[in-house]
Amino acid sequence: MAKLYFEDVNVGDQLPPYTAVAGYMELNRFASANDEFVMIHMDPDYSKKTAKLPDVIVMGNLKLAYIGNALTNWIGDDGWVSKLGVEYRRMDPVNAKLTATGVVRAKRQDGGRNLVDLDVWVENDKGEKTTPGQATLELPSRKTAPARR
Repeated sequence: MAKLYFEDVNVGDQLPPYTAVAGYMELNRFASANDEFVMIHMDPDYSKKTAKLPDVIVMGNLKLAYIGNALTNWIGDDGWVSKLGVEYRRMDPVNAKLTATGVVRAKRQDGGRNLVDLDVWVENDKGEKTTPGQATLELPSRKTAPARR
């Protein structure tokens, strides 16, 4: 992976997408890692009959993790995710193909830090943004020391 520098980023740049299919195995692995065994994320019968959902739904925190993957894949080892926040606006069903991406909306220097602000989101295969948010990244500069860790 090439090192990403503050000087290489421009307002309007698209975050390279991170795409995953959130199948039952993915949900089970995530539930195990996070001790998040909630019936609407695990049991189709419960989801349909008791919760009156169309099927099992993807955990919001898994969609947040997909955004985190997209960001860290892009910035590499010398970048830093300084802030990340999302809103869970729509439910995504199991087996949904989800894509995490974003766009650079600003870049700035503050107290010697090289900061990049992005609008980020997860969208489903219909192009609907189900999990919008914002992120601030800190990147190294070609002129100064690497970003903090």
